[in-house]
Amino acid sequence: MSMKVSIVRVESGTDGTFGVLCIEGKAFCVTLEPILLGDPQEPIPTGTYKAVRYNSPKNKREVWLLKDVPGYTYVEIHIGNLPHETLGCILVGEYFDKLRGNRAIKNSGATFEKLMQITRNENELLVTVASCFV
Repeated sequence: MSMKVSIVRVESGTDGTFGVLCIEGKAFCVTLEPILLGDPQEPIPTGTYKAVRYNSPKNKREVWLLKDVPGYTYVEIHIGNLPHETLGCILVGEYFDKLRGNRAIKNSGATFEKLMQITRNENELLVTVASCFV
């Protein structure tokens, strides 16, 4: 059985789409995706997706890749701090903060490494993406 991961988007505005990632029902980290409305690269549609391990040429490391996302290809969970670094993907970090005057997530590299460590024995994840706002 696949490990269950949920991403609950808690805020979206001109600074990006911010959320919380839970593993098996327990809060683990924060997330950042593109701006929900008005951005050419909007976040992926809400829903449940299978994620598989993937050696990303773009990120030069193993990441989680969401499969069969309507209208999207190569949606990865990877390292990054600012909305423009999402490239349509999901970034993970330890906490919300500011970076160079912009809203951001911080400690992304270490948080990503912890995520990969926690999921090291998994070949796939079941990732549910939801929003708590209208």
